[in-house]
Amino acid sequence: MQIPSSQTNWSDQGYRPPGAERPLRLAFVGQSNYFEQCSLERPSAELEPCYFDHRAGADTDALRHGLADFAPDVVIVFRPEIVPPGFFDELPALTVGFLTEPLPRSIGRSHPDLNRRLEYLAQVDAGQFDRVVSFDPMFTDTVNSLLPVWRSVPLPVADSLYMDVGHQNRPPKVCFIGRSTEHRELWLTDAKHHFNIMHIAHGIDGQDLREFSAGVDVSINIHNEKYPSFENRVALSLASGHLVLSEQLSPTHGLEPDIDFVQLNIPSDLTAVLFHLHRQPDLYRRVRVMGRMKAEYFRASRVYPRLVQDLLWDFAAFGTQRRAVSA
Repeated sequence: MQIPSSQTNWSDQGYRPPGAERPLRLAFVGQSNYFEQCSLERPSAELEPCYFDHRAGADTDALRHGLADFAPDVVIVFRPEIVPPGFFDELPALTVGFLTEPLPRSIGRSHPDLNRRLEYLAQVDAGQFDRVVSFDPMFTDTVNSLLPVWRSVPLPVADSLYMDVGHQNRPPKVCFIGRSTEHRELWLTDAKHHFNIMHIAHGIDGQDLREFSAGVDVSINIHNEKYPSFENRVALSLASGHLVLSEQLSPTHGLEPDIDFVQLNIPSDLTAVLFHLHRQPDLYRRVRVMGRMKAEYFRASRVYPRLVQDLLWDFAAFGTQRRAVSA
């Protein structure tokens, strides 16, 4: 990891960039059962990561002391609204807010769920972040007045969740992970009546997720509500070697329908595809293999070193609008 020489005086901003003699310390902050699977897990010659579990409204003392002990060079916060105003004002590190939730787009109809998420985001203290990253480039026009978006990057997948394309079970083992909504049940109900679909409604993480994923052949992805998005469970399922059946993705983040995943256009498509898979379990094996190959673009150990290096160079070139760190 190169530490750039800079037109910006780092010390004026309160930061202490490390020399090349050690890796940069990269802290992740967020609700662990949702986002630890999107983080960098193991240290490398470039980055030394550490994950801090925190959610909105939780006591910040443990987080403050943990960060002080770790002394990070860079902090990435999944859902920046979870940290209270001014929390990072005394932390001499580059701070990045990662927008992980779907939000209203400048083009197209909105939705009450999207508007509610935007209201949550409006609580964020933009002045304590150096940069903001969004998982979706299509809502940046909406949020730029609250938080100017620097980069759009899909949520990465932790390296430990990557698996080879395994032996195909007969019949295939099919799963859907996600809470029930009216929109999802519209897509799933008929297929559930005809086939055995494991539906995990309240999420799964850590070792339980790894063990569960190892036994699955097919993952279904249906949007939370009737609006377009790109769920990180798509990349996670591809990394696990699953065949992904998904409602239309927007954006696709480089994934090609019917090459990397099977696109479902109407609810009856799901029942039809599962019918064919139960008769010919290897019918879409080529798609499954291609999807696993494409999943390498989401690998955390590939994404974060590049993102952090871009952050360092960008800060060196353009500085920050963040409030100066307190001495």
